[in-house]
Amino acid sequence: MKSFLGENISQDSLVTLFSQAPVAMSLLIGDDFIIQNANPQMLELWGRDVTVIGQSIFDALPEIQSQGFVEILHNVYHKGEVFKGNKWPVFLEKYGECAEHFFNFIYAPIYNNQQQIIGVSIVATEITDQVISERKLKESEYRFEDLIQKSEYSIAIYRSEELYIELANEPMLKTWGKDASVIGMKLEDALPELEGQPFIGLLKDIFKTGKTYTATEDRADLVVDGKLQTFYYNFSYKPLKNSDGEVYAIHNVAVDVTDLVRARTEIQESEKKYKDLADSMPQFVWTSDKDGSISYMNDSWYKYTGFDKNENLSESLKKIVKPENYDKVREIWQESVKTGKPFEVEYEFSDPGNPGAYRWFLGRAIPAYDENKKYKAVDWYFHGY
Repeated sequence: MKSFLGENISQDSLVTLFSQAPVAMSLLIGDDFIIQNANPQMLELWGRDVTVIGQSIFDALPEIQSQGFVEILHNVYHKGEVFKGNKWPVFLEKYGECAEHFFNFIYAPIYNNQQQIIGVSIVATEITDQVISERKLKESEYRFEDLIQKSEYSIAIYRSEELYIELANEPMLKTWGKDASVIGMKLEDALPELEGQPFIGLLKDIFKTGKTYTATEDRADLVVDGKLQTFYYNFSYKPLKNSDGEVYAIHNVAVDVTDLVRARTEIQESEKKYKDLADSMPQFVWTSDKDGSISYMNDSWYKYTGFDKNENLSESLKKIVKPENYDKVREIWQESVKTGKPFEVEYEFSDPGNPGAYRWFLGRAIPAYDENKKYKAVDWYFHGY
């Protein structure tokens, strides 16, 4: 702005420049900071009309005196310092209401042709809406982060296709067997043991597909407590998208179901051992639920009857019991199921090798209970002959 008024610029040209400028502009002259010119954008910014032209800036806007502008203008005018304000908060009395506004602005000295400072030029842009939006976004992010940190689930956020760990709550860090020092690292660097496992590839694919990925009881091998261990998780990878629909991050939620998977595996192995033992016995062995529906027959039963293993077990039993005895056996059986009392009955089964003949069998059943002594859903029954 040096020699601004001394470069043969006419007053009309100056007025045209100010009126057509896309930003708010004003000239303050003298150490009283008299408003010599202010374009419509500046008047709108101030919330004033043209009557302020010719007044001191502090008479026109008395509310700004206590907000640091006396010192700012003094330094610009007397020291020749250029002052730049970025997202600068100012309380202005506009249209009868005092409210906080935010501006980007530049205060620069104006020189005459003797290189003397004769005033201050102001160029300003109001960014109140932008700052308020940023504040709301930041508040939303804080609330989101707070919810994540307080969650009992393992949660992490990975940003960009490089999968930088932007956020990981305490449960997730515990899941990984790591501390907060991994935040900011690439996931593959923080957990090198993931190499050869599918997770990094799945995450990077989401940046291309934009689709959520979920898994149930998926295996993951992680180094926890200094050793590689196997865990199982229910988890989801959900893409976070910007206003253009582009994926900029991935939200990961995981639930450790390792104990559940191991317990079920142990039960399945135990049941297999039980059934292998039962299949090796010459007696008939079967199980039923607590409602009396038969759920399992051992191999001896199928060898004796010749029935198909896909056949309804309760119906197959009805076929082989002597018809005139069936209702009585069924009545005793239902009473045992209802009361949980031991079942013991002698009855006749048809002899597959001798049509029309029957063989006597002794059937015994003992109810099974859980650890709380409650009647379990499955009981074991043994039949000798």
